[in-house]
Amino acid sequence: MRDSDFEFIRTLVYERSRISLDYHKRELVAARLAKRLRATQIASVDDYCRLIRLPDQEEERSMLIEAISTNHTFFFREGSHFEFVRSIAVPEMAERAKRERCPRFYAWSAACSSGEEPYSLAMTLDDTVDAKTWSWHVEATDISTRVLDVAQKAIYKTESVAGKAPPWAMGYFQRGIGPQEGNFRIKPSIRAHVSFRQLNLLAGPPPFTEPMHVIFCRNVMIYFDKATQEELVNKLSRRLVPGGYLIVGHSESLTGISHRLQLVEPAVYRLPPP
Repeated sequence: MRDSDFEFIRTLVYERSRISLDYHKRELVAARLAKRLRATQIASVDDYCRLIRLPDQEEERSMLIEAISTNHTFFFREGSHFEFVRSIAVPEMAERAKRERCPRFYAWSAACSSGEEPYSLAMTLDDTVDAKTWSWHVEATDISTRVLDVAQKAIYKTESVAGKAPPWAMGYFQRGIGPQEGNFRIKPSIRAHVSFRQLNLLAGPPPFTEPMHVIFCRNVMIYFDKATQEELVNKLSRRLVPGGYLIVGHSESLTGISHRLQLVEPAVYRLPPP
């Protein structure tokens, strides 16, 4: 990949997604581009750059952004976050709901990818929230319509479920038999509590108005520069109820950016309560 090609790719990706690709990510870009070259049957990065410059190649430009931004995920990844929701966030918010007449617990998986994170969150809430006294719902958004299609189908391979989901959560899956052997499907009772919508987090307001008790935005900000991280964190903060929690990835930190959240524990931040 020539320097000029890399510069074109990194500029295009930044303008469309705000993902910042420094030069130390050049190998990652080359690996992700290789997938698009195979898919389009184009022999060189130079020819691929010529292709995506064409006005009628909007779909391929979107596919490029998706290839750059997609992460490997699995159920209950960084499991301490779900345990925090179970043991701290839900009991605390449920107690407040008795006083404040909050009709529903809302959670948002802001970069939900292929659905493992919001379904893990939904299982945690179903197992924790007292359904007789309080309802709950999970909003799930992602920039990629392709991964959202996967999420809505709610069918997953063994490698993302077995050994990843804790034993108590396995009852929320339907195990495939016959032609579906090796697949796991999320039960309808859980799917009914999760809404999937397309959203570029930095391009506009989310397609819902409910204030959130918990927002998961994990392993997203590692792709952004400090200015974009600050913009995103403050945008997400405005969607939290007072006392609500923003949970980021274990490899992420809000150090060095201006925000009004309080650090609770590594990767967990809280909007100051009233």
